[in-house]
Amino acid sequence: MTESFKGKWALILGASSGFGAASARALAKAGLNIIGVHLDRKAAMESVETLKTDLQNFGVEVKFFNINAADEIKRQELLSEMKELACGKIHVLMHSLAFGALKPFIEKEAKDAITKSQVEMTMDVMANSLIYWAQDLERQGFFCEGARVYAMTSAGSSRVWKSYGAVSAAKAALESHCRQLALELAPRKICVNAILAGVTDTPALRKIPGNSEMVEAAQKRNPMGRLTTPEDVANALVALSSPYCSFITGNTLRIDGGENVVE
Repeated sequence: MTESFKGKWALILGASSGFGAASARALAKAGLNIIGVHLDRKAAMESVETLKTDLQNFGVEVKFFNINAADEIKRQELLSEMKELACGKIHVLMHSLAFGALKPFIEKEAKDAITKSQVEMTMDVMANSLIYWAQDLERQGFFCEGARVYAMTSAGSSRVWKSYGAVSAAKAALESHCRQLALELAPRKICVNAILAGVTDTPALRKIPGNSEMVEAAQKRNPMGRLTTPEDVANALVALSSPYCSFITGNTLRIDGGENVVE
């Protein structure tokens, strides 16, 4: 256990798979108690229960909530429940919500193109929800001084891919939100950074049309000769959450084996 993590909590939005699940395991192993927020149907709950057991085996407290993290009412209900459960101070907030519309902007038939509501939903879930969680955690006194906030972005924030337009816009906005939050939370010594992983084989990636081409290209391009893994990101977050990294904020940090510096 890392002594500086003792008695503190990590709140992970999107905790049941991919980056969220791997980070939950790594942070729990380091000694942080875990609050996991996820949105899964009954068929996926077996893997969620397995994850909870894995986390508890590290000797930490674990509380999971199967709710829509972008729903304002559900957010307030969860924060109230956290107070009732006497959860300790939040040292890590991880935003890893991957739910958005993957449709092109321009199509001959309107039914085949993205709609206004889909654009707005994608932006709200994958970008703006970070603001609202940070606001409430700070106002209600959950953040400890020196807390860390991480938000998962992607190379799509500055690159284009078929049907990825709304998500790309959301990722660009998410990075901007991180910079603004870094400025405004700095007086509390709270560090905020966007995390840009390389191409990683996660459930979210598999939903993107043409994902197999993305994987093949990344494997060829990455100087390390392999894809990024969720564990690469999770281990980096543990290191970044230590007292040694208390002056790193307002950045988009690449955890990708050099993938994004190679054309």
